[in-house]
Amino acid sequence: MLAAAPFVASAADNGVSYTYIEGGYNQARIDHDDEILGDFDADGGYLRGSFGVSKSVYLFGSYASGEDSDNVSLDIGLPDPYEAKVDDELTISEFGVGFHSAMGERVDFIGELAYFRMEEDFKVHDDEGTYTDRWHVNGGRASVGIRGGNEHVEGWAKIGYLDASDFNGNFVGGVGGQYKFNQTWGLVGEVEVFDDLSRYMVGVRASF
Repeated sequence: MLAAAPFVASAADNGVSYTYIEGGYNQARIDHDDEILGDFDADGGYLRGSFGVSKSVYLFGSYASGEDSDNVSLDIGLPDPYEAKVDDELTISEFGVGFHSAMGERVDFIGELAYFRMEEDFKVHDDEGTYTDRWHVNGGRASVGIRGGNEHVEGWAKIGYLDASDFNGNFVGGVGGQYKFNQTWGLVGEVEVFDDLSRYMVGVRASF
């Protein structure tokens, strides 16, 4: 990516670059809607990037992981509930293609299509031993939104539809922004919500 960056079209007049690499802290808040497992806050890290292949098309991808441990009271039909420790690990990966077109002097319209995969691993530890289970979904996401800014700050907002193998389609929405220290480096924050999952990310971005 770094070697090819000089040959990619330069950022638009609004200061937005579609070629960057980014990483930082990631938290996924999961509502299991389950009296047994309850809710988890999976803390970890993420890495994502984008590469502008033409003046209006870019490729993007991301990987995020997080884990949490909690003590829960298991009530599975026994006379008395008993305590157990649950380890929960979540990974989310995505890659796709995007399109952008100027809507004004400082705002772009963006549209994205992406492949999406999410995995969740459970480990339940009790007096009888350890029980493990894995749940995963594969699907696709289609989103539209706006992105714009200047040489100091930028922001974006997207709304879309996500359909995966093991659950019915859900609307997904996200908002984010970047404060730019200079033309290359910036501090990024973003919130994304769909179904029973909320994601919060804070990281550092290098734009080219």
